[in-house]
Amino acid sequence: MTYDIPTWADCAPRLVAVAAGRSPADLVIRNTRLVNVQSREVLDGWQVAVADGRFAYVGPDANHCIGDGTEVIDGQGRYLIPGLCDGHMHIESGMLTPAEFAAAVIPHGTTSMFADPHEIANVLGLAGVRMMHDEALMQPVNIFTQMPSCAPSAPGLETTGFAITADDVAEAMAWPGIVGLGEMMNFPGVIQGDAQMLAEMAATMRAGKTVGGHYASPDKGIAFHAYAAGGAADDHEGTAESDAIARVRQGMRSMMRLGSAWYDVESQITAVTQRGLDPRNFILCTDDCMAGTLVNDGHMNRVVHHAIACGCDPVVALQMATINTATHFGLERELGSIAPGRRADMILTSDLVTLPIEQVFARGRLVAKDGTITVDCPHYDWPASTRRTVYLGKALVADDFAIPAPQGANAVSARVIGVVENQAPTKALTFELPVTEGRVQATGEVCQIALVERHRGTGGVVNGFVSGFGYTGRMAIASTVAHDSHHMIVVGTDAGCMALAANRLGDIGGGITVWQDGAEIALVPLPIAGLMSDAPAATVAAQAQAMVAAMADCGCTLNNAYMQHSLLALVVIPELRISDLGLVDVTTFQLTPLFETPA
Repeated sequence: MTYDIPTWADCAPRLVAVAAGRSPADLVIRNTRLVNVQSREVLDGWQVAVADGRFAYVGPDANHCIGDGTEVIDGQGRYLIPGLCDGHMHIESGMLTPAEFAAAVIPHGTTSMFADPHEIANVLGLAGVRMMHDEALMQPVNIFTQMPSCAPSAPGLETTGFAITADDVAEAMAWPGIVGLGEMMNFPGVIQGDAQMLAEMAATMRAGKTVGGHYASPDKGIAFHAYAAGGAADDHEGTAESDAIARVRQGMRSMMRLGSAWYDVESQITAVTQRGLDPRNFILCTDDCMAGTLVNDGHMNRVVHHAIACGCDPVVALQMATINTATHFGLERELGSIAPGRRADMILTSDLVTLPIEQVFARGRLVAKDGTITVDCPHYDWPASTRRTVYLGKALVADDFAIPAPQGANAVSARVIGVVENQAPTKALTFELPVTEGRVQATGEVCQIALVERHRGTGGVVNGFVSGFGYTGRMAIASTVAHDSHHMIVVGTDAGCMALAANRLGDIGGGITVWQDGAEIALVPLPIAGLMSDAPAATVAAQAQAMVAAMADCGCTLNNAYMQHSLLALVVIPELRISDLGLVDVTTFQLTPLFETPA
């Protein structure tokens, strides 16, 4: 099955003929309250006529477009809004392939996604990106790919399975579904004039495409201005109103995210709702959504509804999830609004505030009704090599997770990663920890974290400490989703459980496993690159829900704590992280010792 759509140029003669009444439309929808995001109006009684998957006529009366074979739908006075666009997201964060991700979000009204597959780039390189790109193009909705920019995200601070080069970026810019460069996470490299980072950005600009941004530092001084000068066109790393304002003042689009664990809309949307800044430069996105969120809570409809609940005018909120996004990527003549020539992506909803998604059309075809998908989402034939990506090199034992104390020490002052609920940044904390028989012991609110190398089978284990999860008893959780280098993160209170959890993922080819008292109590298999499952979203969501429940059984009380777990190796977001090379101080972008040196 193919879901190809002809270009506007190819079908312009028919669009003109339908709009003029000389040729019948494929579809006419009447009796609607059309939300025009171009003019910020709600137009009562307006109608649309669709031909070849595109809008031909948008106006008060489409009767002249109806002929033999035209399907006519009565909108029953409901609102007709554009299909929703996710301006920045990572499909792999849903633990699903593009096909299954699409199947999960289509019933929620998402018809366009701008996806950065930098997770799979770290594991499988350019070949993995191409597979994601190719499956994306097979779908009945629009999934545009941003070529990953940073693998590794911070050279010298982590080791990835593959590295992305400037030549890779230049090659990918010619692929049909590439819309730009993925988030430029190596912001220190840009600021310092790193030749590869600037070459990647230049190749994107020469192709006339958009450079994605990622500036995770709170410093809005000279460093921020230098980063803006490098060409990043947007940024989703803001967490405060001042962040949003600073970005739009520099000509960036401020992307405000609501994911499974990131709640950054409420703190930034006041730049529009209270400060009165021009909303055209604000975009809504999800960044990272787990399968459970997609199945149970929604996708971009959830973000729009949340923005409205935060005081945003409903039509303005819709603009931030439709036309603003399309315009940002140079696609405003292709999608993002209900206007002639655009792809006929639209939603019928009975309420603009609560936003129930009752019927979804993509390219003029009904793709979901009342929460149920009505089309197929084709799968790519993922080769066997993509399912064999976890190489531990040896069976791990409890001693691999022991942390020797400095000679003669009875206690140590240790650097500890502090988890912050519902936010990506961590805190750099210090705890006094006891020593028993020459080994440092995690105690109280501190538990142990280990980064296990899994790309080359070196057998390497880097150990450290983390606080904030609340784990108690004898437990461990291991995951091969470990943004961005995607080694294996193991967090636990017991070295034996940590070894069991790590070996389990080595045996099955990746995923997430939770152990308690020496027994596995939850498992999410992720066989493709150790990142994704090609099982249905509902199946993965149920497995993930059981995993979250198991984390709670082990004492964790954080909201969506797994997202925090999976980001503990993300060495481009402050303040403290862990990598296969050691503990990383992300405020200075340097490796730092686990123990503080006594004064």
